[in-house]
Amino acid sequence: MTNQERLFMEIKGISLSEAEISIYLAENGLNSNDIYNPTNKSQTRKIYETALAILESIANQPHLMKNYTTDDQTVSQFHENLMARIDQLENKIRKMKIDESKAASQNGCFFMLFDR
Repeated sequence: MTNQERLFMEIKGISLSEAEISIYLAENGLNSNDIYNPTNKSQTRKIYETALAILESIANQPHLMKNYTTDDQTVSQFHENLMARIDQLENKIRKMKIDESKAASQNGCFFMLFDR
């Protein structure tokens, strides 16, 4: 599985061109054709950050917030669900950073600001 394919798992239903996907991935330090390694937490966090950037771009497009209704969803629900997903991704990314900092401190990499 490539980074691009893994990103598509996070943004199902959002259609972007391959060039746009490549730019979003490159902005987060990933190559779209590189193999995705699920054990690499840094790479996983970058995938989540890329998905977050895409969702934030969608949230910044007011023309998508036009008045329309489908079977059971209205525009306000679309916006609320989009913002809820953005919040979920932000929380997930923050928690991953905390977990990595704990792992680094357990390996002896820490900084002491004050000394007695």
